[in-house]
Amino acid sequence: MSIFMEERHDMAGESYVNHEILAAFARDRVNVPKEEAKDRRRQVNHLRERLEGYIAAHPDFNLVKLRASGSTAKHTAIRRRKGEGSDADVAAYVRVADPDVDEASLLEWLQERCIEVYGKTKVADDFVISHHAVGITLRGSGLKIDVVPVLYTGEPDDKGYLVTRQGTRVLTSVTLHLKFIEKRKKPDAAGPGYTELIRLLKAWIRESKRIDGDLRCKSFLLELLVAHLWETGWNGEPLQVNDYPRAIEQVLSYIAMTGLKTPIVFTDYYAADAVSESWEPIQVWDPVNPGNNVASTYTERDRQRLVEHANTALETIAWAAGAPTKGEANSAWRELFGPAFQGA
Repeated sequence: MSIFMEERHDMAGESYVNHEILAAFARDRVNVPKEEAKDRRRQVNHLRERLEGYIAAHPDFNLVKLRASGSTAKHTAIRRRKGEGSDADVAAYVRVADPDVDEASLLEWLQERCIEVYGKTKVADDFVISHHAVGITLRGSGLKIDVVPVLYTGEPDDKGYLVTRQGTRVLTSVTLHLKFIEKRKKPDAAGPGYTELIRLLKAWIRESKRIDGDLRCKSFLLELLVAHLWETGWNGEPLQVNDYPRAIEQVLSYIAMTGLKTPIVFTDYYAADAVSESWEPIQVWDPVNPGNNVASTYTERDRQRLVEHANTALETIAWAAGAPTKGEANSAWRELFGPAFQGA
């Protein structure tokens, strides 16, 4: 495989689909348009403003603050396809006001507050509780907002605890997660190509999931794979954030060649030996919480399926590099990104 990849790299400059082509595709088809981003912020701010009032009126929990979080806050969100929900997240930091209240009821309590915000303008099915969030679907725009309750205990850096439906606490920090990605995308580090590479990889995995409904790969996992390769490089070469075809190839090659069997740990906020011992098939540790493997629910079959998809995509890119015509090269990349990719 390493010899094959070396030969592929030598041909990269001759490919019909180069960095400029993928950058244009990202700009026109992947990145969230300015007006759509503005509308997302408007609707999220509306929710935040209204939610503050409704939480204040129901003293089981005291609201500490509301923070934008997730892909929108990190600038790694991608535009939605028709009929597909968007990605906007709000973290609601709360304290327990009633000492007798059951923390496991936090999600149900927050769901009731969200329903009150929208009154009779929505139906019950528009408010869905997931593992640790309340999802709100706005039918008019198709926007989906996840409101994530975070139990605040006074720790610095906005550290707090997600509370699952079962009442389990999971340490997190919106502030530290944002600092983690900001540090890497600074102009004197990876620069803007860092987050755009993540968005292109999200576009690839979305198309892969459309083809294979059983494929699992959360956006946060992709973000952390890119962060790892930015720190370590791959096969002796830095991550090529200013050469998107090569960088995508590097990420796919990493997945294919390691099989995602090598644990990934970040030391921005804790020492490497702080992570918990684990036998889970994929181990990629949350940069904020050494006790949280973000892939803890992935099975061995999930790992194999993701590796298989990476291998297939890698072979497609290699073929596209030597394609005899522009149309054939474009068709190959279309297998990765779907019909929205038009190429050169």
